[in-house]
Amino acid sequence: MSYAYLFKYIIIGDTGVGKSCLLLQFTDKRFQPVHDLTIGVEFGARMITIDGKQIKLQIWDTAGQESFRSITRSYYRGAAGALLVYDITRRDTFNHLTTWLEDARQHSSSNMVIMLIGNKSDLEARRDVKKEEGEAFAREHGLIFMETSAKTAANVEEAFINTAKAIYEKVQEGVLDINNESNGIKLGPQHSPSSPSGAPSGGSGGNQGGGCC
Repeated sequence: MSYAYLFKYIIIGDTGVGKSCLLLQFTDKRFQPVHDLTIGVEFGARMITIDGKQIKLQIWDTAGQESFRSITRSYYRGAAGALLVYDITRRDTFNHLTTWLEDARQHSSSNMVIMLIGNKSDLEARRDVKKEEGEAFAREHGLIFMETSAKTAANVEEAFINTAKAIYEKVQEGVLDINNESNGIKLGPQHSPSSPSGAPSGGSGGNQGGGCC
């Protein structure tokens, strides 16, 4: 299927916070309760529609273990968006966010959009990190914030799509140079520069953005 833009994402955070489950829920709309640890990097993709334009999201899901950190770093380059994930039931995964953020900012474009995600919101009874703490961390570091549940799919769609909207706005404002692929954005075959506002885009893909919540 043709698209106007391709945005590259990277999902980062400690091991076991649900990065692979978030990707699977977004791309396949399913939850896999038992998931092998990601070795290196896994990949997923999905089309969405923003402002009447088809946008392809190319998502790299990285391993959280320290031993794979050097592999992960090579994927920061050329990413337009990052989902930084912690587990609301594990305080240590929240405490490590600063390290992940420093890593991301050091190895990526300064214009990369970062969405902070507190995952496993379905486990409210086991919550160890208050929502207000996540909001405060995001405010302090200029991130977008959302709590999600890869299990129930709550806010999963919104997390990926809101990140894409923020990237799209930067493109429209000219903050991101779309001719420089190191920014993680690629022009697609459907792109027509002469009509920036909602040009007809074939009318297909009407099922995008429906979601389950």
